[in-house]
Amino acid sequence: MEQRPVDPAELSDDVGELLVKIARQSVEHYLTKGSIMLTPEGLPSVVYRPGAAFVTIETYESGRKSLRGCIGFIEPVRPLVRSVIEVAVEAAVNDPRFVPMDRSELDSVIFEVSVLSALEEAPKDRRGRLSFVKIGRDGLVVERGFYRGLLLPEVPVENLWDAETFLSETCIKAGLWPDCWLDERVKVYRFRTATWTEETPKGRVRRRDLAAEYEQTLREVDVDPADLARAI
Repeated sequence: MEQRPVDPAELSDDVGELLVKIARQSVEHYLTKGSIMLTPEGLPSVVYRPGAAFVTIETYESGRKSLRGCIGFIEPVRPLVRSVIEVAVEAAVNDPRFVPMDRSELDSVIFEVSVLSALEEAPKDRRGRLSFVKIGRDGLVVERGFYRGLLLPEVPVENLWDAETFLSETCIKAGLWPDCWLDERVKVYRFRTATWTEETPKGRVRRRDLAAEYEQTLREVDVDPADLARAI
């Protein structure tokens, strides 16, 4: 079996929808039976290749969403489908920011799966790092020694951050100071994702176009994208 890691650009919407359904099935299985489900057979071959993925679970109420759990693998250490199965359970019951999910919540949460590309290291200088990041396309990883933080591409989109704010917030996520990205000893990486989400609990699954979401939100709040840009 091919062992080349999965790149998100390879995945069709049918595969993305399948991964979201598997994430939900994984959590339902765990909360019902108390064990991690086995890897299904007969799936598209691409999902058995190594793949990095995050699963995000959000509480959904009257059209409003709030984070319920989010955990994933940065590196393609397991087959993609296995990564989704395992991190879905981790997001549901082992995210330290929340109490473990209860089975009764399954009808009021939505599942989202993000498949990550390989990490690309940013230049060392301020100008290079700012120009390296594109909101709506990139997620970020900041790393220094044992400190490491990751933010998915949807985070700056949903918060209307510019590149500098995104870099600073990723530093904070890593447990470092906000402007640590200006330090050449701090490593900064970007990655791309393909992301699919349930529109409602157990509802239709769609691919998220984060760049389009960002532009739409800017229009809705009447903000010129240029106003968010920082001098490089």
